[in-house]
Amino acid sequence: MESAPAAASRDGQHDFDSNIGTWNTHLRRLQHPLSGSTTWVEYEGTSVVRELLGGRANLVELEVEGSTGRIDGLLLRLYNPKSRQWSMHYANVASGALVNPLIGAFKDGRGEFYAQDTFEDRAVLVRFVITQRGPDAWRFEQAFSDDGGRTWEPNWIATDTRRREAAQSGGGGE
Repeated sequence: MESAPAAASRDGQHDFDSNIGTWNTHLRRLQHPLSGSTTWVEYEGTSVVRELLGGRANLVELEVEGSTGRIDGLLLRLYNPKSRQWSMHYANVASGALVNPLIGAFKDGRGEFYAQDTFEDRAVLVRFVITQRGPDAWRFEQAFSDDGGRTWEPNWIATDTRRREAAQSGGGGE
């Protein structure tokens, strides 16, 4: 008797397809992570997501401003078809440096991505959770753990809602 073939791993190459476009971004950032502080600062701005390489990559440009200043960032997401995982490479324009890439995948509509990094000279684990909240909304949450992943402290929560100006401006028909 032959056994049934194992279920094929899910191809996640198109996980971010519906994220392509221009978004209004509301960002909340914990002002002093891993310090016991509960002070959050808020920012408003734009994220622009561009598809690259037929969907196997995309580039996110983040520009937000708030009472504590401006954040300009760049995120390159790359899909690895062998591992069926995404890597996310974030660059903070203010420091001119890339952070360690987060690696992960989507399962049941929830993307989880992890990395090891340092924060203020402390080794931390980083978790980034992405959820799509309908066709025109996404939520992004970053959290740090300094106890090996037993507990997580969220420190970056962004919600993106799709901009509609271009679609509503009319223009030529098809």
